[in-house]
Amino acid sequence: MRIRALTILSSAAIAAATALGQTAPKPGAVDWPFYRGDAAMSGVADTELPAKPELLWSFKTGGSIKSSPVISQGRVFIGSDDGNVYAIELADGKKAWAFKADAGVESPPAVHGNSVIFGTTGTNIFSMNASTGTELWHHPTDDKVIGGANIVPINGKLAVLFGGYDNRLHSLDFATGKTNWSYETGNYINGTPAVWEGRTVFGGCDALLHVLSVTNGLKITEADAGAYVPGSVAISDGRAYFGHYENEFLCIDLVKTNTVWRYKQRAFPYVGSPSIIRDKVLFGGRDKRLHCVDKATGEQLWTFSTRGKIDGSPVVAGDKVVVGSADGRVYLVNLKNGDEIWNYEVGQPISSSPAVAAGKFVIGSEDGTVYCFGVKK
Repeated sequence: MRIRALTILSSAAIAAATALGQTAPKPGAVDWPFYRGDAAMSGVADTELPAKPELLWSFKTGGSIKSSPVISQGRVFIGSDDGNVYAIELADGKKAWAFKADAGVESPPAVHGNSVIFGTTGTNIFSMNASTGTELWHHPTDDKVIGGANIVPINGKLAVLFGGYDNRLHSLDFATGKTNWSYETGNYINGTPAVWEGRTVFGGCDALLHVLSVTNGLKITEADAGAYVPGSVAISDGRAYFGHYENEFLCIDLVKTNTVWRYKQRAFPYVGSPSIIRDKVLFGGRDKRLHCVDKATGEQLWTFSTRGKIDGSPVVAGDKVVVGSADGRVYLVNLKNGDEIWNYEVGQPISSSPAVAAGKFVIGSEDGTVYCFGVKK
């Protein structure tokens, strides 16, 4: 794989956020406001989970759920194929509000302040008031949006980043929904763009890894991924981690411009997004296994087998990993050795990824139900 030279940007999202007077809780401590928990798509929660979780509540929607939930300010936000986005009280599972969009919602919402942002399988991205469910603005697109939004401070203002089936990555003004810039790629964008030190990094169905400036949308570099990238890219320590549809998982160093390692097992795609923690990378595959590899070398540490493909993405919480499977079960797995700790059968496939906060986790199922697990008081 050849990757072009990378220009290092001087702006940093953290510095800009500080200038705006914004603070964000660690993912999983009390909130899980973005898909994968944070702007870098790390998939790691700052909380512990019980070894034997109990079902705290379930909430039924009117359609299949492929959207992944987020948690903010004591509420769960999630989309459904019934065309609604729901706000559900984390404490008891009661509906706070529902908003009927223009089509089904597979996109995971993103929450910042009092705004909830999501795309639809129609042709719009919406911003909603998180407290009331009233529309703040909507932005039309030329095709559906199934990936989530990321939110980044730029030059004293907030911007919304999202990709779609119109083959573009869009930057919108957070307050108004007006276009800042858009960047055209060669095919669909399925995942949520990651943000890291003034850059946004994402893959697409054009089989490229794209690296752009968040300020103006100009290309910094791109890499040939070898096949289309269906999930979101995770960033850690200047490296991008992602899988693709031709059965490989890759690590690319964005500073040294080299492919650090490749992981390939059986001939099955890697559709979901990884979790990155300390010395490990974890990701699911359509080979029905959860994979754990060495972060530095890509060597396999362990695998955990389920009875169905894993298109959702795992979350690491303390010494445990939580992940759903198309076999209709959600699993807790020991981070150290891959042993099963617990599972719960819902009966229908799970492609949603969990949101983890305050010792609880929430996940959707294709049976149309949102499930919350934790310890009953």
